Amino acid sequence: MSTSSLRARPFAVALIILMAAALAACSSGRQAKVKTGSVSIATVSLMSRLDMPRSAPILIRIFKEEAVLEVWKQERDGRYGLLRSYPICQFSGELGPKEREGDRQAPEGFYEIDRSSLNPFSRNHLAFNIGFPNAYDRSLGRTGSHLMVHGGCKSVGCYAMTHRRMEEIYGLVREALLSGQRSIPIQAFPFRMTEENMMRHADNPNMPFWEMLKVGYDAFAQTGVPPRVAACPGSYKFTTDPQWRQASDAEICEASASYAALQGQGPGGPSPF
Repeated sequence: MSTSSLRARPFAVALIILMAAALAACSSGRQAKVKTGSVSIATVSLMSRLDMPRSAPILIRIFKEEAVLEVWKQERDGRYGLLRSYPICQFSGELGPKEREGDRQAPEGFYEIDRSSLNPFSRNHLAFNIGFPNAYDRSLGRTGSHLMVHGGCKSVGCYAMTHRRMEEIYGLVREALLSGQRSIPIQAFPFRMTEENMMRHADNPNMPFWEMLKVGYDAFAQTGVPPRVAACPGSYKFTTDPQWRQASDAEICEASASYAALQGQGPGGPSPF
């Protein structure tokens, strides 16, 4: 082996080690810097003016047609108020639910974010998993994976918010979870579900699905508190009754199915909720 080859080997070995470390950081995230997001001073000040404790729970609502993501936060009296609205930079697909892997459709429905949903190593700066498919989606054979709200402005079935907006949204989500909120509701709608908008889309084949979503939409509008939502086979069930708030989805689904059976109805029949 030549002298020049011997001299070149340490450099080559070092380069290989650096490349391996970089690849490991991308694949596992263990060596990457953990990103946490940050809440702006202006938003913290707004919480104070709106009488929203910084540690209070939050709710996320998405409206496709209006291309907006809203963060609502619990006020001191227990009701929720609108904290911030963020324009959605990009979402893929059309109005309507996601049905299958690869259809490039952003989901609609009721989901939950918990600590396991957070991705501080996302290649799109920051991200959290919406939780699609839930039990309701799976009962209809809907498929898909890694459906996110994330940074950037490109979407393949996700909601892209830009890095700057996602920095704060992620920060608000993380703060709420660290403050004790077990899971954060995320409600994704095709549009603001007013009577006028429902009439405007009356001929859309997704209307039966949207009418079901509207039950949950109206429950929040009437009470100012997110309803307890259970993703059941074939339908969502909603309740604002405090005694059911700590019940599991399975318990609510079973109670609803039992009630429907007593009334002689099918799974989509009347509900005690």
